[in-house]
Order: sequence, then structure tokens, then C-alpha cells
Amino acid sequence: MSDEFAQAQADVKQLPTRPGNDVLLQLYALYKQGSQGDATGKRPGVFDLVGRAKFDAWSELAGTDPAEAQARYVELVKKLQG
Repeated sequence: MSDEFAQAQADVKQLPTRPGNDVLLQLYALYKQGSQGDATGKRPGVFDLVGRAKFDAWSELAGTDPAEAQARYVELVKKLQG
């Protein structure tokens, strides 16, 4: 894991305003892809709306190189910082 990626993880907790749900899902998916690779496990059931949305966002990044996902995560956090 790159130092920049680790710093972005700390920085995201200090954002001046809370991002919208779409951006939060994007951050989640990029973080998971960057730290764990492609999504694994079963897709959550229809009654777990949050878990399902998170899993779907992560699954959309399948095949993305973890280093690229980390770079995109860092870039997004910097953009959110202003």
C-alpha cells in the first residue's frame, strides 16, 4: 500500500463536508479495490440495501489494477479537499 493511499485514508476522515452518497460509494469501492482487489463473496440480499449498493459499486471495478484504484482514490480525496 502506498504512503499516499494511506494518507488519503486519514485525510478522508477530516473532510470539511460530508460527501453525498454517490461519492461515498465511489470512495468505498476504490478503497476496497485498492486494498483487497476484486469483490469476493456473495452479493447481499435484497433487504440489505446498503450492503448491496456497496457490493455493486465494488464489483463494477472488477479487473481494475489495485494500484490504479489507489491512485484514483487519492485523486478523489484531493478533489474533495478542495
